[in-house]
Amino acid sequence: MQVQTTRFGTVEVAEERVLTFPSGLLGFASYRRFVLLQPDEEGVFYWLQSADTPELAFVVTDPCLWADEYQAVIRQEQLDMMGISGITGAQLFVIVNKYDDTLTANFQGPLVINLSNQQGMQLVLADRKWTTRHEIARLAEGQKAASA
Repeated sequence: MQVQTTRFGTVEVAEERVLTFPSGLLGFASYRRFVLLQPDEEGVFYWLQSADTPELAFVVTDPCLWADEYQAVIRQEQLDMMGISGITGAQLFVIVNKYDDTLTANFQGPLVINLSNQQGMQLVLADRKWTTRHEIARLAEGQKAASA
C-alpha cells in the first residue's frame, strides 16, 4: 500500500506492516492506523506515521535504549485486549519530543505493539517513577539551530 507523508513523500509499505491502535493514541483517538518508518539502518529513532493523514507522525524510540531499568507493567486485561500473554511478545516504544534544548520521551505513556498481529495500545503507567518528559538527550548548539 502507499502511504502519503509530509516528510518522506509517498512511501510503499506492505499491508501486513500496518499497525492498528483500536483506541487510537492519547489526544488522537480517531487515528487508528499507523506505519513505523525507519529513516536509516543505524538510527534509534523511528517515525510512527499515520497511514491515513500525511501530516500526523510521531518520533518514537525504544525506551530501553535510554533507561536499562525501564519496565512497563501491563495489566492482564490489557494483554488480553492485545492478544498477547506477556510483554515478551510485544515491542515497546515511547514518543519523543523536543523541549527547549532537550529531547524528552514520554516514559509514562509507552506504546505497546503486539508483534504477531500488529495491534497496538498506548498505556498510562501508574508508576510515578517515570515522567512524560524523561530526558534522553541534550542538544548541542548546532543541533538546536538545525531543529529550530
